Amino acid sequence: MKKYIIILLISLGMAQAEEASAKVVYDLTTKDLTSFELRILKGIVANKAHYEGSLRELDVVVVIHGGAYRFFTKDPAHSKFKDDKALIKTYKTLAKRIESMVKTYDVEFLMCGAAMPKNELKAKDVYSFVKIIPNSTIGLIDKQNEGYAYIPIRD
Repeated sequence: MKKYIIILLISLGMAQAEEASAKVVYDLTTKDLTSFELRILKGIVANKAHYEGSLRELDVVVVIHGGAYRFFTKDPAHSKFKDDKALIKTYKTLAKRIESMVKTYDVEFLMCGAAMPKNELKAKDVYSFVKIIPNSTIGLIDKQNEGYAYIPIRD
């Protein structure tokens, strides 16, 4: 009888652990550097810390499109975004911070491939840790159907 109770308790604990995970998809279209830093780079870290404090995991996906392409361009000085002075000034540091989001916090970055030509970008022009998807709508639909909460980050 004790074995059955222990097995039942372990099973319930495993089921609860699976439910403990939270998931969020950020719909990132802002071109504003301050908003990007506050809501993505700092916000995600704060949200991850909150969930870890509650012994819960937070899965984070960021779908990139609109004005946000600029933050994931390897060399914005030689791109369509060359006139964004704040970006040009900080892009090397910004790149390290974004990559840290991937390595330290397991954030997944998905870029809309449909508008890359409009933004004069090819796969070689964006960071290797960014996954290119057919379009942002598909990425958002897929993640929301997987149970991810939706948070828009717009201008």
